[in-house]
Amino acid sequence: MGRTKRKARKRQSYYDYSMLILVIFIVAFGLVMVYSASSFTAQTHDKYGYDAAFFLKKQAKSALAGAIFMLLVSKLDYRFLLKRIPLTKLKWAPLVFLIATFLQGLVLVIGDEVNGAKRWLSIGGFSFQPSEVTKVAVIIFASYIIFAQPEIMKSILGSVKVGIFCALPIILIVIENLSTAIVIVCILGVMCFIASTNGPRKILVISLFILLAVGFIIILYFGEGFRMTRIQIWLDVENHEGGQQILQGLYAIASGGLFGTGLGQSMQKLGFIPESYNDMIFSIICEELGLCGAIIVMIVFIMIMWRIYTIALHSPDLFGSLICYGVMAHIAIQVLLNIAVVTNSLPSTGVPLPFVSYGGTSLMILMAEMGLVLSVSNKIEN
Repeated sequence: MGRTKRKARKRQSYYDYSMLILVIFIVAFGLVMVYSASSFTAQTHDKYGYDAAFFLKKQAKSALAGAIFMLLVSKLDYRFLLKRIPLTKLKWAPLVFLIATFLQGLVLVIGDEVNGAKRWLSIGGFSFQPSEVTKVAVIIFASYIIFAQPEIMKSILGSVKVGIFCALPIILIVIENLSTAIVIVCILGVMCFIASTNGPRKILVISLFILLAVGFIIILYFGEGFRMTRIQIWLDVENHEGGQQILQGLYAIASGGLFGTGLGQSMQKLGFIPESYNDMIFSIICEELGLCGAIIVMIVFIMIMWRIYTIALHSPDLFGSLICYGVMAHIAIQVLLNIAVVTNSLPSTGVPLPFVSYGGTSLMILMAEMGLVLSVSNKIEN
């Protein structure tokens, strides 16, 4: 009898350490690349205290906080999100979504404007981007809706209903950050596609989200001038006066060759690529580590997504499975968009490279999402 109980406990204690190691590796690699790409800028400007490690220190603090969040969340039972909050009729999953929506609205009222965009919120001396919180909130809420009413996905209207339920924060994000809204819509599209019950309906789901994508393109063309400028830069990056960042990024990729110029030896980060430690960090990876280094980074991302996919397949319930698929879509979409922008395959979108680009909020939220995935893996029976 005692042996049976020990076996039962063993079956319930599965934890995907391989994915945990991969996440730690890519985060550590990101810290190295942030230092390499930012050290020149930090040590040559007084606002950074002439400290070469200024950005590294800030990113390392975010990485440490993210690691704590990831481990804490991974030890929770993710199914608590389906439970009611004590003394109320509201469940945790809708509450997370409502909080994210409230924060998103708050940005438009009292948000901090950085580089001409109002995307930041400062509370108690701590600044963060609510749009990053919204990403995980939408993943949780969409998973909750589909889990609570799986029959709605038997019809194409089910995808429409999920989209309508999640629409408010996305609309608020469109006002301030169209690229983030596109990422969230794509995540929803992947989740609805996977949750649809048969082939023809999956095709309809794809068609629906293609129409949404066309709508975003129309917004790009007829919306604010800077968005149209980005398309003009993309079409003629060599001759457009605003194409210097992308062009210098392409120079960095080309100069890296097969094996790169060596870690820390980039020339383009010396002021040629503005804020090269942010969205353009992949170009510095290509320059310093070459094509081989870039391929290894992409392989690590593929391995992480494969582990998430495996956990989703073996999840004990639909809710956990959809959370995993949502997180996988989040990482995959941002990796593809970031690399496509850096290589000028798509117009500039301002989407960071997950776990690698400088940005504390993005890193902490991504690591918290990985904690959710590990929480799902912890409930898989061996």
